Amino acid sequence: MGVKQGKRVVVVGATGNVGTSVVRALGEDPDIESIVGIARRIPAWSPPKTSWAEADIGRADSGLEDDLVRHFEGADAVIHLAWLIQPSHRPAITWRTNVLGGVRVFEAMARAQVPVLVYASSVGAYSPGPPDHHPVDESWPTHGWPEAAYCREKAYMERVLDAFEPRHPRIRVVRMRPAFLFKEQSAAEQRRLFMGPFLPRRLIRSAFLPVVFDIPGLRLQVLHTDDAAQAYRLALGRQVRGAFNLAAEPPVDGQVLADILGARGVRIPRGAARSAMTTAWRLHLVPPSPQLFDAALRLPLMDTTRAHDELGWQPRHSAVETLEEFLSGLRHGTGMETAPLAPKLPGGRLREVMTTGVGQRP
Repeated sequence: MGVKQGKRVVVVGATGNVGTSVVRALGEDPDIESIVGIARRIPAWSPPKTSWAEADIGRADSGLEDDLVRHFEGADAVIHLAWLIQPSHRPAITWRTNVLGGVRVFEAMARAQVPVLVYASSVGAYSPGPPDHHPVDESWPTHGWPEAAYCREKAYMERVLDAFEPRHPRIRVVRMRPAFLFKEQSAAEQRRLFMGPFLPRRLIRSAFLPVVFDIPGLRLQVLHTDDAAQAYRLALGRQVRGAFNLAAEPPVDGQVLADILGARGVRIPRGAARSAMTTAWRLHLVPPSPQLFDAALRLPLMDTTRAHDELGWQPRHSAVETLEEFLSGLRHGTGMETAPLAPKLPGGRLREVMTTGVGQRP
């Protein structure tokens, strides 16, 4: 069933890159009367129609699910976005939030008899793409890349939902599988998550880079976070189930990125790139693991026909426009008034090193 006019939507993980865009999109929808944003830390941000509730879905205690049930009661839909991608050196922590926390959310919404679940899956849930690199639709296997915690956990949650749906046939479940998501306001957060505190400020603030490394086989799809949020909003009011691929054109490789930056693309072997990343990760100089790099090399390109046809969805931003906006935000340290998107952590980059351990702590 769809979400009727004047109804209530709960967004779990409402203060991050995707959550802030989803909350904003729902607030602009006249069919949505109220939004409950659930986050680990209540933000100073006050979007229209939105009230806040504090909950950490990675918390391992018996009272959490009861708390979630109270927040979910009377809701017409739950949008589950909460996810940790760090700490990459301690995957047990991400597992507690991403998998065990996700299961708690699903079971709590079933107890609260919420009729619609929209879940944030990912291109990272997909098995390695076909040898001829043709775009895949939503029927492509979702076994992820097992060595990368992010992909392993996204794939596991697909299996959790495979079991959840037959047990709860009255719940309409939608799985969004977006490409890599960027917007200007997420730049500071994504710099912390993927580049770390040791990225030179001068390099970030440069109008261009002299060279960009072009790694054979590394070709990714990108999407503006606000465009992804519109797909989440559309899924609430339409009688749709199942998975939807979300991505913008064109696919991005090193040469496309070099053109955006006005730089020269320089091809380097995969092995050399991976060795450099492995060394930097082991020395706690960069947050992402080399296994995530391995996964990125194997991701399929996604066919988005189903989202266009059944949701009436079309991205407003091209991949190039999205990256240009994100890079502008990166140069200016752009963020928002939420803990994940804060432009700066108190104490600056030294404090960032001490509090995150560069892949040791969330």
